This record gives sequence, structure tokens and C-alpha cells, in this order.
Amino acid sequence: MYVDGYVLAVPESKLADYRKMARKGGKIWKEYGALEYMETVEDDVKPGKLTSFPQAVKRKPGELVVFSWIIYKSKAQRDRINAKVMKDPRLAEFADPKKLPFDGKRMFWGGFKPIVTM
Repeated sequence: MYVDGYVLAVPESKLADYRKMARKGGKIWKEYGALEYMETVEDDVKPGKLTSFPQAVKRKPGELVVFSWIIYKSKAQRDRINAKVMKDPRLAEFADPKKLPFDGKRMFWGGFKPIVTM
């Protein structure tokens, strides 16, 4: 298995727009073979002394932290799926960073190899 993880801040006023975008993206990722696609919004996150989810995305008043992940069979499969997703014309409307319902400059992501699965 292989996991891509994402963390970002979404203005509360744009959460419905983000959810619409995420549903569309999730369907496309799953269509191309992703095993699981999950988008979650903060419920119990607090600023820490040194670091935390709110601090990592420089959360501003009126914003919510979103934590998301996509699970694949392997890193190679992830690479193939992401190449197809990035070329999919159904996502073209999200290519312009100014039209996104969040500030992409404060988003972070990465790929992870599981070390424990249950």
C-alpha cells in the first residue's frame, strides 16, 4: 500500500465549495484506481506549544483545517493514477490557483509508506 496525505486550511465560508471540489476529485481518483479517498475537517484540533495542524497551515480566524488522504495499492500505482488525474479535463476548472476555495500556498502534502496496518 501507499498513502498520499494532505493538510490545508479552508475558509468556513468556502467549505461547501471545497466539499464539491473534493467529491468531484474523489470520484475521479477512485475511477482511476485509488483504493480509498478521504477528506476530513477539523473537530478537535488545538494550537500546540511548538507545532500543530493549525500552526502548520497558518490557520487564520474563520478557517478550518482539512486533513485528507488517498490510499493506493503501491507507489507505482499512485504515480500512474496521479498522472491520469492531472491530465483529466474534468479537473481543468481547478487548475487556476486563484479559483481554488483555499490558499494552496499553505497546503502541504507527501507520500507515505505504511509501517503498521490493521
